[in-house]
Amino acid sequence: MSVNQERYHTFVVLLEQLRSQAATHQTDAQQLRQHLLSLQQFFQQQILPLAEEKIRELSYRTEMSKQLRLLEIDVMFFQGARQAATAVDRLKTISDRLTIIIEYCQAILQSEALEK
Repeated sequence: MSVNQERYHTFVVLLEQLRSQAATHQTDAQQLRQHLLSLQQFFQQQILPLAEEKIRELSYRTEMSKQLRLLEIDVMFFQGARQAATAVDRLKTISDRLTIIIEYCQAILQSEALEK
């Protein structure tokens, strides 16, 4: 497994941990925020600097960056939820967005595996 693949795989594991935390519906908004911050930090320090000339991978990374920014907004909306039903809806949105990011990572990992 290449360094790039290892980093994407680690990122997927972190994303899945956050998604499972959101799926429990008993998560604390502060914990969710902290996990998101560490996820964003990993993305900025480990994923963004990867040198890659493949346009497709660059496109996926751009989309992941956008989805992470939207995820931050979703978490803020979750923190502001006053009703339990609204909080559950926000957690579903967070989980869906995490699934999208995971799918982008898996697409990158699959394309790298096919090239070998």
